[in-house]
Amino acid sequence: MFAALALSFAVIFIAELGDKTQLVAMMFALRYRWWVVLSAITVATTAVHVLSVAIGHYVGAALPTHLLGIIAGAMFVFFGLWTLRGDTLSEEEKSKTAKATAPAFFVVTSAFILAELGDKTMLATITLAADNNWLGVWIGSTIGMVAADGLAIIVGAVAGKHLPERAIQLGAAALFVLFGAYMLLESFFPALPVAVIGAIALGIVAALAVALRALPDHRRPAVMRPTTEDEPTPAVQPTEAR
Repeated sequence: MFAALALSFAVIFIAELGDKTQLVAMMFALRYRWWVVLSAITVATTAVHVLSVAIGHYVGAALPTHLLGIIAGAMFVFFGLWTLRGDTLSEEEKSKTAKATAPAFFVVTSAFILAELGDKTMLATITLAADNNWLGVWIGSTIGMVAADGLAIIVGAVAGKHLPERAIQLGAAALFVLFGAYMLLESFFPALPVAVIGAIALGIVAALAVALRALPDHRRPAVMRPTTEDEPTPAVQPTEAR
């Protein structure tokens, strides 16, 4: 069991470095409290890896990743548009402090569950469980992923102190749409090289940004509308001498 735990920890930790879910963890850490993000990731990872270990132990590698990838990709695009739309509660300090924690936990948990369905770390966990002790694989893979995402949370929490809320919201929306477009393209066109899929996904995000920017101010999402800082300061007329 210990050997399976150590092997699973190492494999999943390395596989998670630079993965989209690690970037999502960093993004969430920019918007929510670090302990909320970490606890949500732990719950989501534990649940997904239970499923992964069960599949690997009893069914082998039989996983309908194509359909799961399409669903997860569509949901990520939805999360991106929702983030771009903005959260009205964040405009009021008291309401944000009182109500942000619970919704944040469920948002992060659901996002990570969707992101992990059909992801390489889930497939790696299934493969490990097929040939190793299932309990060791479950514990090791869960700890490995939480540890890797914990590093991303630290980076996101530190960076969030130096970034304005508007930049964080726009960046979060762009990353969600980017991940969603990438997962959809990967599901519909599995033969395309990774670099090509990434380039097309970036192009989709850029095209969406240009399209939204071209809309009249009152039709754009609130976060993309000009602020008082963006508007030119009117020239001060000199007073007439009496």
